[in-house]
Amino acid sequence: MSLNDDFQMQMKKKVEEIEAVLQEYLPRQKGDQSVIMEAMGYSLLAGGKRLRPMLMWETYRLFGGTSRAIRPFMAALEMIHTYSLVHDDLPAMDNDEYRRGRKTTHVVYGEDMGILAGDALLNYAFETAFQAFVTDPEESLMIGRALRVLGKKAGIYGMIGGQVIDVKETGHAVSKEILDTIYELKTAALIEAAMMIGAIIGGATEEEVRITEQIAKYVGIAFQIQDDILDVTSTKEVLGKPIHSDEKNEKTTYVTLMGVDEAAGKVKELSDQAIDLLHQLTGENEYLEQLLIQLIHRDR
Repeated sequence: MSLNDDFQMQMKKKVEEIEAVLQEYLPRQKGDQSVIMEAMGYSLLAGGKRLRPMLMWETYRLFGGTSRAIRPFMAALEMIHTYSLVHDDLPAMDNDEYRRGRKTTHVVYGEDMGILAGDALLNYAFETAFQAFVTDPEESLMIGRALRVLGKKAGIYGMIGGQVIDVKETGHAVSKEILDTIYELKTAALIEAAMMIGAIIGGATEEEVRITEQIAKYVGIAFQIQDDILDVTSTKEVLGKPIHSDEKNEKTTYVTLMGVDEAAGKVKELSDQAIDLLHQLTGENEYLEQLLIQLIHRDR
């Protein structure tokens, strides 16, 4: 069996374990408002690579974590990521009808329920993360640190901040500096949250958490540049969503700024920087290193 085949088998098993965690924390469908629980489940369980909870888990393992508080945080982060996709797909935003190869939440449940499902997932994410205090009450200070990271990286100084600049600047050319800011906030922030929370709950020092944040920043920006490349070079069937959407929405990307080849070179440069920093950390997790490489150089 090749190294890649072994990695893919490990990844499949880990995704199944993460799916079980998500099922564990999803709200049960009951009450007159049960349609919102159904819409939340439809959105959250739509498949996907589960990269953010996986990065959190593997970083936690890198630092030899033993706290059970990691599980609610894994579910919470995936809920936040999913809500952002549900709202991104809305007519007022990217107006996409397909996500991960199936109809988007607002197409299935209506625009009103699409908005509410996103709101519900964001709120329930924090309800879920708060369960860590019950799961591991002796670690309240650590859980508080992790919650602070989760809130900041998902909010106006993180993902939402990046989305605001992205929406404001869509429809006209922007500079590389503004584009980098959008990528750092809109995409990298949640990847930073994943790895930083994994490090915090894993018992990392402040300095190790800082290095982990920098690794995640490089990975997040490279991930988004690769997304730009795939939007031009891939197919709808492989990608599971419409291609050329950046062109349709008149968005500046690394591809429009510098072309596919130079953008690919930037992906490699950022990937190398991330792996170099990872090797500075004392722990060892071969799967995490391979995951970061695969994530950056993915084809879908």
